[in-house]
Amino acid sequence: MPASQVFTNREDGGRRLARELARRTWADPLVLGLARGGMPVAAVVARVLGAELDVAVARKIGAPGHREYGVGAVTPYGPAIYAEASLHALKLTTGRLARAENRERAEARRRLERYRAGRGPVVCAGRDVILVDDGLATGVTARAALRDLRAGRPSTLVFAAPVCAPGAAALLPEADDVVCVVEPPEFRAVGQWYADFRQTRDEEVLALLAR
Repeated sequence: MPASQVFTNREDGGRRLARELARRTWADPLVLGLARGGMPVAAVVARVLGAELDVAVARKIGAPGHREYGVGAVTPYGPAIYAEASLHALKLTTGRLARAENRERAEARRRLERYRAGRGPVVCAGRDVILVDDGLATGVTARAALRDLRAGRPSTLVFAAPVCAPGAAALLPEADDVVCVVEPPEFRAVGQWYADFRQTRDEEVLALLAR
């Protein structure tokens, strides 16, 4: 595989990440996959750690005309988080993004309701909670999810991913710790570090939760 690609696919990333996390001692661990791409990674981590697996949902709020460039993020029920530096650089206001925020919150709710299928939220209080994604770029979606999880009073709250942008820990002040397998200095996007980075579908998330 090309030099910029470290992982064969998300499952391979999960195996590598699980080896890092297995070096620690965890108290009643709960592994949450950040849907959708984080779920295949999280499923491997949960299996290796012998931990409970569940799902977390956060949606990126894209810049007008460039929806892939995340300037904020929202969870199903919490307030949005915005990257102030990005807003300033693009001369954007949160008011201008209100329609996008509402659209992404509605989609986050739809996904969570489908994934949970009537189940209530899992208990985080007093547990070691690990939020897993397939990578970390700007960190805005992870921050939104971590903020909501922090409200559940976990004993510790850790973010983990196979590949992260350099200085990942500084991007996530809501986490007690950040675990990355690699933080390449030439990082540009998460997908460049996977040979297979096809989109994860809702059906795959449901199948992983059903296991």
